[in-house]
Amino acid sequence: MDIEQIRAYALQFKESSEGFPFDSETLVFKVAGKMFLLVSLEAVPLRFSFKNLPEKGLQYRESYPAVEGAYHMNKTHWSMVQLDGSVPAATLQQWIKESHDLVLSSLPKYKQKELLGHE
Repeated sequence: MDIEQIRAYALQFKESSEGFPFDSETLVFKVAGKMFLLVSLEAVPLRFSFKNLPEKGLQYRESYPAVEGAYHMNKTHWSMVQLDGSVPAATLQQWIKESHDLVLSSLPKYKQKELLGHE
């Protein structure tokens, strides 16, 4: 995946937004104001950090050498993957969606219903 593919995928989720809250090289994607994806634009190869359940993060790190604990984040709950071609695009998309869904599930129930279109 390249940056445009990541952007297109991450922005397809309802209430997803992007911005540069920290610096000009870290693109941050949020759902309802909470971060679910950080992309290091200056990194070569490109890399992104995503939220995960602790047991999933361990599994990803054991399965893929390109995955490690996320820099400047709680490494129990955040992983970082280098986009060196060793992780299939479908898996990267799955991780982005899981990260989004994990953050969404942490929102108050009324906000979740609002975002999901339920009454």
